[in-house]
Amino acid sequence: MAYVRRHPVPQQALLQNLARAGAYVDCYAADIMRAVTHAEFVEAFYTTWLFRLERWILARFCAKPSSDADAALLADARADAFAAWTVEARAPDQVLLCDFTGRTRSWLMTVPTLAGDVAGTQLLFGSAVVPARGTDGDRAGLGLIFAALLGFHKLYSRALLAAARARLQRRRSR
Repeated sequence: MAYVRRHPVPQQALLQNLARAGAYVDCYAADIMRAVTHAEFVEAFYTTWLFRLERWILARFCAKPSSDADAALLADARADAFAAWTVEARAPDQVLLCDFTGRTRSWLMTVPTLAGDVAGTQLLFGSAVVPARGTDGDRAGLGLIFAALLGFHKLYSRALLAAARARLQRRRSR
């Protein structure tokens, strides 16, 4: 996970509207020294061993099954639903997914880089947690469960991005 670091949410990120609306928003970045398409990143992210574990949990406890083939369809913009998420917004270099409760978002983006004459890619992964509504309809805050799990969330986010980067690195060496 040494390759993964916190990163400011880019101005053009689909997460920005949520940040402006008062949601908790984070962003993590990792660099890879080769050109990676957005579709390649999305598929790699959702098919890592770590995310497969999350998919298994979602299938067993939330009745939200998914497969590697479903991840490929999402990555290629041929599907707008995947496991517990639906696509909220897309751009050529990014996708924003909303979970089935409407409270959390996952976001993936690729940014081409150049180091000398070597093409690379910055891989970005972020999340948003939307404050719950109180009984009066006003925002009630993020809640105690979110506060209790925030440290785990940050570690898990970094681990997910590190696993995706490693998967993309292995694909390069084949």
